[in-house]
Amino acid sequence: MQKQRAIYESSVTALADGARTTLVLVSRPQKAALDEAERTSGELSALGVRNQHLILNGVFQACCPEDKAAAALERRGTSALAAKQDFLKRLPVVEVPLRAHNLVGIPALRKLIRDGEAELVEAGDPGGDLPPLESLSALVDDLVRSGRGVIMTMGKGGVGKTTVAAAIATELARRGLPVHLSTTDPAAHVAAAAGETAGLEVSRIDPQAETKAYVDQVMATTGKSLDANGRALLEEDLRSPCTEEIAVFRAFARIVAQGRDRFVVLDTAPTGHTLLLLDATEAYHREIARKASNLPEEVLQLLPRLRDPRFTRVLVVTLPEATPVHEAAALQADLRRAQIEPFAWVINQSFARAETRDPLLLARGAGERPFIQEVTRDFARRTAIVPWVPEEPVGPAKLQQLFLPSKKN
Repeated sequence: MQKQRAIYESSVTALADGARTTLVLVSRPQKAALDEAERTSGELSALGVRNQHLILNGVFQACCPEDKAAAALERRGTSALAAKQDFLKRLPVVEVPLRAHNLVGIPALRKLIRDGEAELVEAGDPGGDLPPLESLSALVDDLVRSGRGVIMTMGKGGVGKTTVAAAIATELARRGLPVHLSTTDPAAHVAAAAGETAGLEVSRIDPQAETKAYVDQVMATTGKSLDANGRALLEEDLRSPCTEEIAVFRAFARIVAQGRDRFVVLDTAPTGHTLLLLDATEAYHREIARKASNLPEEVLQLLPRLRDPRFTRVLVVTLPEATPVHEAAALQADLRRAQIEPFAWVINQSFARAETRDPLLLARGAGERPFIQEVTRDFARRTAIVPWVPEEPVGPAKLQQLFLPSKKN
């Protein structure tokens, strides 16, 4: 332990030394992304890591002010940046303009760093030869027919899982159905996204609170009959990181169980946390099957419920870009290894289905076609597409934009 502590302290010292380390934060000119960048910057500053720079990626300036989509995209970026002026003034900032081409491969990356180089943008029909795709509204129509159950949005961080989960939850509640919207994501943006909607309950699984409740329960039951030495050993054992995993797992199982008589929409964590829960489910289920005593029924039933396509419907959310699509495909493969079959894919924020005539946005829409085709051809059994929308989809009214007919459905 002393050796590991020395390594950790040496690493922190190196990171805090501005002459040796420059830390670059990357954000988009969007409210949620800038909030996350500011939070991360503050946490690192508290550790002494203060030589920070910020890259603002995807800054857009409309060349056609009369184009509503282009003007809205520029306005959203400008508004997000204006709200974060105090944060932005604290760091050196470099802006990278939104590009028409996807930044995949060495030639594309070389184009990215050539300052001032004019970019050839070819306007055309971004919808082109896209395959038939469902709307999010049609997907919700299908979900409504089941009357209850669990809906989980999963995917790479930043693809809009929170927005899609909030949109589906608020729409189900708008149709008069009881809905519980919850998250295991420590960022917990879901409450802000959903706003206040009649019939909608919003919650977050808080790891610290769940761990404390679990430890208190164990000490009050298992620890009750132990002597002082035994209780001390049990307390030490409960300080293990595994305790938090088990506590969160139990809370997760408790919320999933509510799907018996209502809709539960889960905005799952964006990285390995969700997969860790699912992996833990598999191992934990085998263990409790061997010695299933004094365990809540919802814990015993969690894995069967997640695997039951009539009870749980997983929506894989992605963007029509290379990295999000391929990471979503890897996620789907992991889910299938856990015997959980995704219900559908949702391609979010598509310019291929947006109402625009801006040359750059048209070119981005055209660049989405290969990835949309790849999803429908190679990965998804069914696919819904959500066009990029002019207003920031936060709150019940603005979330309704995601259910409007897109350009070519």
